[in-house]
Amino acid sequence: MSRIGKKPIPIPKGVTVKIEGNTVAVQGPKGKLDTALPAGIKVEQKDGHIVAIRENDSQAAVHGLARALVNNAVEGVTKGWTRELEIVGIGYRAELKGKNVVVFSLGYSHPIEYPLPTGVDAVVDPKQTKVALTGIDRQKVGQVAAEMRSLRPPDPYKNKGVRYAGERLKKKVGKTGAK
Repeated sequence: MSRIGKKPIPIPKGVTVKIEGNTVAVQGPKGKLDTALPAGIKVEQKDGHIVAIRENDSQAAVHGLARALVNNAVEGVTKGWTRELEIVGIGYRAELKGKNVVVFSLGYSHPIEYPLPTGVDAVVDPKQTKVALTGIDRQKVGQVAAEMRSLRPPDPYKNKGVRYAGERLKKKVGKTGAK
């Protein structure tokens, strides 16, 4: 049995939930999100809570997933999601160009312009070494953060590059000099 799938999702004040077929529309103070549910999973609204119900045990693998997707949508429209990136390296930096383009200088011969998709906002700190991404859709915020990290992933020898805030890296030892 899915322990996560059985947990009810509390609906906070100011959030409305509409269930139409296999999509759940969640609207709150920060915006509106539509979540598609996997086949065989139904969602019901009971006295201020949302409950995910599976038709039979063949949907056990996606029961917890469906509940987590709806919970992420509810949390996104109330609090929003944030992902922070750190840029480590001499001369490596990021800056905001306009409202929706982040320009990275990551040691290549050219600056990299990354256009932000709709629904994701970025804030660059004054030192230009930290980027904070915010949005209501957890998947979109995480995808943008992963794409930004892939522009220059952390180097295992010098630990230079773009990394998630709080990411622990294992530093490798370089070559030893010949005797």
